Amino acid sequence: MSIQNTLNEKLLAQTFEEEQDASVTLSQYQHMAFIYSRIENAIAVLSDMKANKSYIYNGRVAKELGFHESNLLQEINSIWEDAIFNKIHPDDLVKKHVTELKFFNRLKSLPIVERSDYHVKSRIRMRNKIGVYIPVEHRMFYVRSALNGSLWLALCLYNLSHDETLTESSDGVILNSATGERITPNQQEYNQILSIREKEVLQLVRKGKMSKEVADLLSISVNTVNRHRQNILGKLRVSNTLEACRIAENMNLI
Repeated sequence: MSIQNTLNEKLLAQTFEEEQDASVTLSQYQHMAFIYSRIENAIAVLSDMKANKSYIYNGRVAKELGFHESNLLQEINSIWEDAIFNKIHPDDLVKKHVTELKFFNRLKSLPIVERSDYHVKSRIRMRNKIGVYIPVEHRMFYVRSALNGSLWLALCLYNLSHDETLTESSDGVILNSATGERITPNQQEYNQILSIREKEVLQLVRKGKMSKEVADLLSISVNTVNRHRQNILGKLRVSNTLEACRIAENMNLI
């Protein structure tokens, strides 16, 4: 998915300065991920944006989802756990990225010391060992930021859903584990992501209009249209207008 590719570029393009005891800090969070996988029987994925690596610990739930349960660390050269993503229902994967877009934007506005208080929680559908979609609880934390504010380490946890009566997916919510605050996706907040003019441009692009046609219809220059298009891609964190339209539709922006 191109939104994943764009998020990949955004996260990996962050600047990271050398930090004292960085290897010790990483080791501590690796141990944390391992403990989660053992206590909760979860699949725990620790992603390192600085090194573009992920460390995967398979708890006992892994067997039910068609993976090998193991006490051994699996290390991959990517911040994306594609083997897991490939098991997620495509519609739920879009919802997951939309929620994480909102989460990313919220965390960037918070002081570093408060970021680890928040996490995303959602229910997604994943194929199990026999290929049947079952409900899975997904949680995602940015557990550590660099001293300069860049997002460094993220932890994702996958558990079987405890409520077997809920077979559908759910929109993600942002939770503050320190205060109990629950932040549900807010359409008014989504609406503010794009300006009125950017929405007008995207609506015309969705109808197949070229930049010159958009410029004529809105009585603005082609350069202005192209600038709006680039702003839209940046705000929605996607790499092309087709994906921008898809994400904007999922967010009810157009």
